[in-house]
Amino acid sequence: MSTKTKTTEKNGSNGATNLKQPALESVWVRAFKSESEWPDKEEFLDVIYWARQFLGIAVGVLWGLIPLKGFVALLLFALVNAGIVYMYCTSFQKVDEEEYGGAWELTKEGFMTSFAGFLVTWIIFYTGLHSEGFRKDL
Repeated sequence: MSTKTKTTEKNGSNGATNLKQPALESVWVRAFKSESEWPDKEEFLDVIYWARQFLGIAVGVLWGLIPLKGFVALLLFALVNAGIVYMYCTSFQKVDEEEYGGAWELTKEGFMTSFAGFLVTWIIFYTGLHSEGFRKDL
């Protein structure tokens, strides 16, 4: 009996296992668990990237509702976004910044795409809620 046939009988399938689902779950668990181990540095950078995208949209909605506008809103977004991500990396996950190329590399990971999502969301919410010309047309 060949090895492939033994594997098929043992696993009840053709030997292929679905390794993607448990790996996905473990990344999510590690993202929300304090001081997690990150053997693959790219996974941690992916967590930072996607968290930053969510944060950009959430801050865009918040700034549109408040309403903040102008340079102050842009500066506050940059400070809030960079500050929260940096605190997440250093205080919650307690990663060594130097393993990822320093604080600057962690701080800039996904920043521009997050900024773009923030701008679109902020403009839509601010215009929809606080623009007189837009309300008259409705």
